[in-house]
Amino acid sequence: MTAAELLEMPSGNMRHELVKGELRTMAPAGYEHGTFGGRLATAMGRHSLANDLGDVLTSEAGFCLSRDPDTVRAPDVAFVCKARIPNPRPKGFFKGSPDIAVEIISPGDTLEEVEDKVAEYLEAGTVAVWVLNPRRRTVSVHSPDGRVRRLQATDLLEGGEVFPGFSIAVSQLFS
Repeated sequence: MTAAELLEMPSGNMRHELVKGELRTMAPAGYEHGTFGGRLATAMGRHSLANDLGDVLTSEAGFCLSRDPDTVRAPDVAFVCKARIPNPRPKGFFKGSPDIAVEIISPGDTLEEVEDKVAEYLEAGTVAVWVLNPRRRTVSVHSPDGRVRRLQATDLLEGGEVFPGFSIAVSQLFS
C-alpha cells in the first residue's frame, strides 16, 4: 500500500499507520492514554502559540517518513518548527518527519514496536523522540546520536534547542 492509498482509506473508529507498505491498524487509545497526550499537547500548544514556534499536532496527523515502500506514522503528539511548515499547510500527510515525536506506550505495545517507531523517527530526521511510559510514570528522551535520557517524576521535560523555553514537570503529565 502507498501513502496516497492510505490517505484515501476510510478510518472509521480505527487508526491506521503504514510501515514499509504494510497497513497497521490500531484500536483507539484508552482514556488514560488520551489524558496524558492531551496534557502534553495542551502545554506544548500554549507554549508554541505564545512564542510563534510552529505547529503542535495530535495523533490524527500522519507523517510520511519514507517512500518506496511508504512509511506513514502518526505520533501521539508532534511538533513541527515554523521554518519547516509549507505554505499552504499540507491537506494530506506531512512529507518528512516531525521535529519532535511523542509516543505514549499503550498496554498492548511491545518494547520492539516502540523501539522500531523511535528508530524510524530518528532515521527520518526527527530531532527528539519523547516516549511516555504511563506504567512507570517516566519519559525517555531519544536523540539522533543514540543518547537516551530517562526522566523521573521529579525531573523536567524540556524542549531544548528545537522547542526553546518549553518545560513541564514529568509529574504533571501523569498526575
